[in-house]
Amino acid sequence: MDFEPTTEQRGVLDALTTLLARHAGTARARTGAGQGYDADLDRALREAGFLSLFGAEGAGPLEAELVVEQVARHLGSVTIGANALVGPALGIEADRGPIALVANPAVPIRYGAEAEIALVVQGDEAWYYTLQPDVVTVVESPYGVPLARLAPRDGHSLGPGSSGRMLAWWRVAIAAEAVGLMSGAFALTLTHVRGRKQNDRTIGSYQAVQHRLAECEVLLDGSRWLARQAAWLGAPEEESAAAAALAVATALRLNREVHQVTGAIGLTREYDLHLWTQRLRLVTLELSGLLGQRRALAQARWVHQDV
Repeated sequence: MDFEPTTEQRGVLDALTTLLARHAGTARARTGAGQGYDADLDRALREAGFLSLFGAEGAGPLEAELVVEQVARHLGSVTIGANALVGPALGIEADRGPIALVANPAVPIRYGAEAEIALVVQGDEAWYYTLQPDVVTVVESPYGVPLARLAPRDGHSLGPGSSGRMLAWWRVAIAAEAVGLMSGAFALTLTHVRGRKQNDRTIGSYQAVQHRLAECEVLLDGSRWLARQAAWLGAPEEESAAAAALAVATALRLNREVHQVTGAIGLTREYDLHLWTQRLRLVTLELSGLLGQRRALAQARWVHQDV
């Protein structure tokens, strides 16, 4: 795998960054649009073709994964992983509305009340449901994005084996979103430690702080490349589970470290760090959290392999 972006990928990322500068970011994340479902951002991404890259000529799943990373990093309040990666992998047309992903109906999911479609894991099959308001129960959310439980009905199967494909791409999406959110939180923390002084020295000049953040950066880089590799390879079961497992483990470590080195200000609503770390915590809980990702990796590596 070539780690350097191609000219076309750089063009996609430059155009996306320009769009996100207008339709996302910390200021917007604090508004009603950023705390609910951001229909304006959703529309802008669709019109610009960023939700269609998975199957586009000259692009593909890797480019779609790069979009998921960047939208998460810029705090876009949309179902980006579901619509850019999981839906297209299951043949869902890009012009369909927000997609909710459901593995356990008892667990509240992101943007459940705002979604138009639910993709639900049911045994060996993924099921497609068009959602109506009466199947939604809104749940209070401490994570900066809305939550709801769904009890969808009158759906149809996407075929035998489709649940495995859905889960694999869902794990790629979890890894990509986690990487984007971690990147935003880490960048803000680096700015803080380079400017905050203690005893006439920036706290970033202390070796203990440098070591902790260096370890986070190494883990973040590893998570980034595993997520991209899994997308590039087409989400094989083992690679997808490995990407999600490392990303979630890294997120739990990085979440703790960035708050600790930021100090008391990092625990306040006035400071922006929580805008990333609250969402990051929610992403790490999907598909049964770290234990679920590691179990999926073990099963893919040692149980499902050919003997």
